[in-house]
Amino acid sequence: MTVERKVTITAIAREAGVSVPTVSRVVNGRSDVAPATRARVEELLQRHGYRRRPPTPPGRAGLLDLVFNDLDSPWAVEIIRGVEEVAHASGVGTVVSAIHDRSGPARQWLDNLRARASDGVILVTSALEPVLHKELHRLGVPITVVDPAGTPSLGVPTIGATNWAGGMAATEHLLGMGHGRIGFVTGPARLLCSRARLDGHRAALESAGVPADDSLIVSGDFYHQSGFTGCNVLMDLADPPTAVFAASDQMALGAIEALRRRGLRVPEDVSVIGFDDLPEVRWCSPPLTTVRQPLAEMGKLAARTALRMARGETIETPRLELATELLVRASTAPPRARD
Repeated sequence: MTVERKVTITAIAREAGVSVPTVSRVVNGRSDVAPATRARVEELLQRHGYRRRPPTPPGRAGLLDLVFNDLDSPWAVEIIRGVEEVAHASGVGTVVSAIHDRSGPARQWLDNLRARASDGVILVTSALEPVLHKELHRLGVPITVVDPAGTPSLGVPTIGATNWAGGMAATEHLLGMGHGRIGFVTGPARLLCSRARLDGHRAALESAGVPADDSLIVSGDFYHQSGFTGCNVLMDLADPPTAVFAASDQMALGAIEALRRRGLRVPEDVSVIGFDDLPEVRWCSPPLTTVRQPLAEMGKLAARTALRMARGETIETPRLELATELLVRASTAPPRARD
């Protein structure tokens, strides 16, 4: 069985002994290439079965802008992976930016967007100022939002996950194991996904007849340090929880480290559950029970939606949610009897 290997312009240029721009000019049918050089490059292109990308339709730049608030998370990498897979298959480039919720970087990004005339913008948990949002509409750039920070504008398609159902499933899992006191470390309150996970948690408690205890809910920001700090706050309570539900995997890992430093074992002394199913959590010790949200799939769907809008197609369903899934691993167990 033979395996077909994709040949690149760089490889052709190396074998032909010419520059990459020269090969690109031959591929694109430019006339400013010497006949002998053109013949040599064309022969190599044919021999290696190089497939030319289809030409970009008139009026399109062949680019998608993917904009995050921050890029310092493996969660962002999974979204990028999904977007890039669809973009690459469609012959479209991807420009990744971070605006950090500050007007300066956001305005600089918008200036760059005007210059490159992208076909569409995918915003991920980013809150653009209204004036910038208005400018995108003025430029006629289609917008797709993944996990909107707030209530999205009418007519803007949004991609998310069933965060409420995931929050409920995680809490029901812990309740089913016999945990009556469950600590919860929230995500940023400004994000709809954070609020939905907390609401799902509360709904599970109410359904099970477990009284609400506000002292068991502490604020976090999805990052390791807030999970570490929040878990310490919970463990310092006079009646600490027997389980901790962190609204992100990174916070769950921070919580596990806080427990380790206290000499507490997971799950023998305290159970821990996360949310996301980042690639590394199945390899931590113990492997983390978590709620999987299909991050790469969300990126793929966002890219397909953006490309459809760039082609002028109508998006029938403005809000799409992909299913979450509870993955039970070794970081949760029934509570041990207390002295």
